[in-house]
Amino acid sequence: MENSNNPKLTAKLYCALFGHNYFLSKKVTYHIKEYTCKSCKKQVTTNVHGDLIDLTPKYKEINSVLERVHNKRKLRLQNKSNVSSII
Repeated sequence: MENSNNPKLTAKLYCALFGHNYFLSKKVTYHIKEYTCKSCKKQVTTNVHGDLIDLTPKYKEINSVLERVHNKRKLRLQNKSNVSSII
């Protein structure tokens, strides 16, 4: 007999009825973000068009590379700005 108090089932049912309640879980770049549903823990990300798509292993890897490149570029521009302010 299945337990009707199963929190996972309850969360999925809630999301099916009322929709997901996403919160920002990771800011990859200025435009790409990852979101997680507070109820069922489903993870999604934004694509190049700004639409929400499921966060598959492929997109996790893409976001990881984008984040690394973005952070390096941000650091390089910050260092360049600091050097130019000294001069």
